[in-house]
Amino acid sequence: MYDSEPADPRLDALAQDFREALRHSIYLVRRLDADGELSAAQLSTLKMLMDGADAASGEGSGARVGEIARNLGVRVPTATEQIIKLERAGLARREPDPNDSRAVRVTLTAAGRAAVESANERRNAVMAGILSSLSDGDRATLAAALPVIGKINATLQA
Repeated sequence: MYDSEPADPRLDALAQDFREALRHSIYLVRRLDADGELSAAQLSTLKMLMDGADAASGEGSGARVGEIARNLGVRVPTATEQIIKLERAGLARREPDPNDSRAVRVTLTAAGRAAVESANERRNAVMAGILSSLSDGDRATLAAALPVIGKINATLQA
C-alpha cells in the first residue's frame, strides 16, 4: 500500500514534523471538548456515524462495531463500551446488519445528530477565535494547505 523503502531524509523529517503537528493538534482539539458532556471518543464515534448518514434524511446504514473500533484505534470491546454508553444516552442505536445476520450496525439518532452539531458549533466558534488572531497571509496559507491534507487523509483511508 505504501512504499516502505528508505525515504529521502528531507521527506522523513517532513513526515515526522507533520505527524507531530497533527498529534499535538488532536490533543488540543480534544481539549475543546473537556467541558462537554461527551468524551472525545464518544464525539468521534457520533461524528463517524453522522458522516455515514444520508444528508437529507439523517438516516444511514450505520457502521459496524469493528469499523468503529478500527477508526478510533481501539479494540472492539472498548468501542462496544462507548457504543453502549451512547445508546443509553439515546444518541445511537444498534440494529441488526441486513447483509449479515451475525453483525450489528450502529446508527445515529436525532439526539446524536443534535449532539454532534452542538459540539461542532462550539468547536468552530473556539477555532474561529484562534484563526482570527492569525494574519491574512497565515490564514491563506492554512486554507491552501487543506486540500493537501485532504489528499493525505484520502490516501490513509484507502
